[in-house]
Order: sequence, then structure tokens, then C-alpha cells
Amino acid sequence: MTEPRYGIWAPVGGNFGPLNTPEEPVDASYERTRSLILEAERLGYASTLVAQHIANPRSLELEQLETWTASAALAEATERIEIIAAIKPLLFHPAVLAKMALGIDAISNGRFAINLISAWFRPEMERTNIPFPPHDERYRYSGEWLRVVKSLWSGERVNFQGQYFKIEDLSFRPTPIAQPHPPIYLGGASDPAQILVAEQGDIYFINGQPIEDVRKVIKQVLSRPRTLPKPVRFGLSAFVIARPTDAEAQAELERLMALQKQEEHLKLSVAKGVDPEAVMFQLFAKNPAVGGNGGTAAGLVGSYDTVATRVADFVDAGIETFMLQFNPFASEMTRFAQEIMPRVRSLQLVA
Repeated sequence: MTEPRYGIWAPVGGNFGPLNTPEEPVDASYERTRSLILEAERLGYASTLVAQHIANPRSLELEQLETWTASAALAEATERIEIIAAIKPLLFHPAVLAKMALGIDAISNGRFAINLISAWFRPEMERTNIPFPPHDERYRYSGEWLRVVKSLWSGERVNFQGQYFKIEDLSFRPTPIAQPHPPIYLGGASDPAQILVAEQGDIYFINGQPIEDVRKVIKQVLSRPRTLPKPVRFGLSAFVIARPTDAEAQAELERLMALQKQEEHLKLSVAKGVDPEAVMFQLFAKNPAVGGNGGTAAGLVGSYDTVATRVADFVDAGIETFMLQFNPFASEMTRFAQEIMPRVRSLQLVA
């Protein structure tokens, strides 16, 4: 059985689950993010994901940390943890982004990756007059965008003519430390997203959902045509609530649900900006949860033994990387490292 990798979502938009709790006032500052990721590195977490929005989807009045400047700073501040920066191709020309990524790859000494998402929040595009094509066209655009980026990462002289981009006689130095290039994570729940990761991606991020549904998604992606030499790997997003007993964990879930319910107006604000063709929000409606990107729908709620067993089950199903959310973040992240990670390791030794 593969040993899992654990990562944390950087709190670039504030908190996960309820935005403002008695234990954790809202804070989207770089100082807080840096502190949490340094502590995650010390605790043995392998990765962090820095999501991308130019405006906070919950409210324009809320702060939002910028992804790529923060990722460069985090690459300098850390020593071992992988820094994954999300990227919406509509926001950056592929040549510009490819060069920025090479810079952070160098700063991090090869610990950098990108998470390509084809955008779902219409207002941040519409308010800036950035074109926001229909859903399937965004994936065609992303596919061409990614081909340009990967070509420029190769170090070869690139000449490219596509539907959206034209590159003439361009090559970049330095070439990436990460070989053959920085890893490419892809998100999205639609058929075009699965096709794109099968064609060009390395790791497919699955939003939190029950394990039976995760197994079906993995099977679907692995059935897609693929020409790259290595198979697609899989990551899962999840919000964790672990306690000594199942009853205590359930009580905490209900408490966080009630607090989240008090912020229904923020949820409605997000909903108004969602592209109705975005499949992942259809899944969220099917599986109500605490946290973002499926959150507690993944089922990592329960006693320490229960959560560890469910993590091990997901690993057995094909999940390699767990990208985790907590609230309050620091104390629950520490609890997971001290109580869950060793239990999963023990389960794998027995298996």
C-alpha cells in the first residue's frame, strides 16, 4: 500500500468551514499563512495548495491573499514542503506564467507545482472585463494554454501556432529543477476536466465526496486515453474533524454546521457567481458539508481510529495525496499529525 502524502490548504481567503468562529477570527494575511505552513512543514505535512482568486468569492469586503506572490515568498520561507500554486489560465498568458513558474521552481529548489483550474467564479472575470468563455471552451483554452507552458518548460526553442496562442522562436533559461517539469495538478469534476488531466496532467484533484463516488471517478479517469508514460495519480480534498470518540466528532460537526448556517448570506454570494455549468457545485449540492471543495463530504469525521481507517481506505482506493482543511486550523492540524498520521502508518504495516 502506498504511503499517503498529507497537505494543507493555505488559508488565502480566511478560514475553512465557518469563516468567523470564537476560536479562529477571520485572517487571510500572509503572516498567518506563512506561520501555518512553516508549522505544517515541521509536523511532517508534504504539500500545501495556494488557491487562486483575485477577489474573495464570499464578499468583496473580505481580504484575499494573491496566489503567485505568496507562493514565491513561501518557497523562500520553507525548506521541504511542496508549494502548489493554483492558476486560472484566463488570467495569465502562458509564456508569462511559464516564466513565473520557473522562477518559483528555482527559489524552491524544485519543490513547486501548479494546479490548473479553468475558472468557475464569473464576477472576478466580468468585473475586470476579462473574457469568460463557456465551460467547454474554457477547457479547450486551458488545454492549448498548458501545451504552450509545457513546451516552454522543456528548454527547447518553441514555435507554436494554435487557436488562442502564437509563440515565435522562444526559449527560457534556466530550465526547471523539477524534471521533466513542475508537477501539474488539475481540478474540475466535468468530462472535459477528466479528459484534460488524462491528456496532459500528472495528478487529478478530486473534491471531497464519499469513497464509493471517489472510486468511480478514479475508474473513469484511468479509462481515458493517455499518451504520457506515467499513469495519472490522485489527490483528495477533505475537511477533517477528529476526536477521541465518534460522538465527540459528530458534536463538533454539528457545532460547525450551525456556525456555518449563520453565514448563509456568504454562501449565497458565492452561489450567485458560480457558472451554472460547473459540475463540482452540483456535487456540493448533493453532499452538504462543512468546508470548501467538498469538505466533510469525504467522511473524515469521527474518532481517531475511524478517521485513520477511512484515510487508509482512500489510499487503498487510489488516493495518494490528501489536501486537508481544519478549523481551528493550527490546533486541528497538529491533532491530525499526532493522532491520525501514526494510526494510518500502523494500519498500513498490518495490511
